[in-house]
Amino acid sequence: MVRPKGLYILNADSFAKIYGPAEREEIGRLAEVYAPPQMRESVAADPGLLRDVEVIFSGWGAPRMDAAFLAAAPNLRAVFYGAGSIRSFVTDAFWARGIRVTSAYAANAVPVAAYTLAAILFSLKRGWHYLLTAKREAAWPARTPVPGAYGSTVGLVSLGMIGRKVCELLRPFDLHVLVHSRHTTAEEARALGVELCSLAELFRRADVVSLHTPWLPETEGMITGSLIASMKPNATLINTARGAVIREGEMIEVLRQRPDLFAVLDVTYPEPPQPGSPLYTLPNVVLTPHIAGSMDGECRRMGRTMVEELRRYLAGEPLQWEITREAAARLA
Repeated sequence: MVRPKGLYILNADSFAKIYGPAEREEIGRLAEVYAPPQMRESVAADPGLLRDVEVIFSGWGAPRMDAAFLAAAPNLRAVFYGAGSIRSFVTDAFWARGIRVTSAYAANAVPVAAYTLAAILFSLKRGWHYLLTAKREAAWPARTPVPGAYGSTVGLVSLGMIGRKVCELLRPFDLHVLVHSRHTTAEEARALGVELCSLAELFRRADVVSLHTPWLPETEGMITGSLIASMKPNATLINTARGAVIREGEMIEVLRQRPDLFAVLDVTYPEPPQPGSPLYTLPNVVLTPHIAGSMDGECRRMGRTMVEELRRYLAGEPLQWEITREAAARLA
C-alpha cells in the first residue's frame, strides 16, 4: 500500500493533546508524515510545505482552507479534523474541490453530554442552591422541596449529536424529556422517547432547560429574558452550547428579579465575561470556564477517532464521521 503524504496542521498545544504517542505512531504507519507538525502561521509563511500534502491531520487552530490555501495544496484529498465544528476552516472553495472532511465531533460530544447529565441531575436536587447557600451563610441550609430525578421534566434545546447523547444518558432516570428542534421529526422523537414542543412551551414546563443549539445567525440571541422569566419556580438553565445564543443582559436582569432560578453557564459571550460582570457575583449563577468539551486526556478520544477514520479511508470504506456540505450547515 502506498502511504499518502500527510501533515499535521494545528495549534501546538492542540497537537500534544489530541495526537498522543500511540495515535502518532499509528498515523505514521499509515501515512507518510513528511514534515514536523505545522501551525497555520508556519504554512502561511511557507506555502511550499503544502505542495505534496494529500491528507491533513488537524484540530483546534486549523488553517482556513480558502482558495489561496488550496492553490498551494493541489494534491489535498482529505482532512481529518480531531475536534468538533469544522465551520472555522471550510470554505466554498473547499467544498468546490470535493475534498473530504471527517470530524471528531461525536467523540467531543461524549464529555459534553457527561457534563450536562451531571449538571441536570444536580440541578434536579437543587444542589447549586444548597451548596452556595451553605458557603454564603456559613450555616446548614434548610431543606426545601426539590424536583428530583424521577418524573420531573427536562427540556433540551436542539437535538444534534450532543443532545441525542444527553437523551440516551437520561433514559435510566424516568424523566420526561421535552425537545425543541427544527430538524427532528415526530418519528425520530418517538424513537428517542421525547416530546417535541415549541421553545416557549419548553421553558414554561421544564424543571431544567439545557441548551445545545449551534451559534448561527438565526440562533444568536434566541434565548430571551422573557423565556427565562417564564421558567417554573426553582428551575435551572444550563448552557454548554455558545454564550451568544442567550441575550445575556436580559438573562442577568431576570436572575436578579428571580433568585429562585439558577443558571449554570459553561459558556458566555463574551468569553470570559468582562471584568465586573454580574455573572461573577450573582448568587444564582454558576460559572465554569468552558470545560464541558474535551479537556486534556479526554482529547485523545478525538485523536483515536481520526486514526480509525484514516484506516477506513485507506481501506476504501465509508467514513463513519464524514461531513458533507449539507450536514455542515446543521452541526454544532
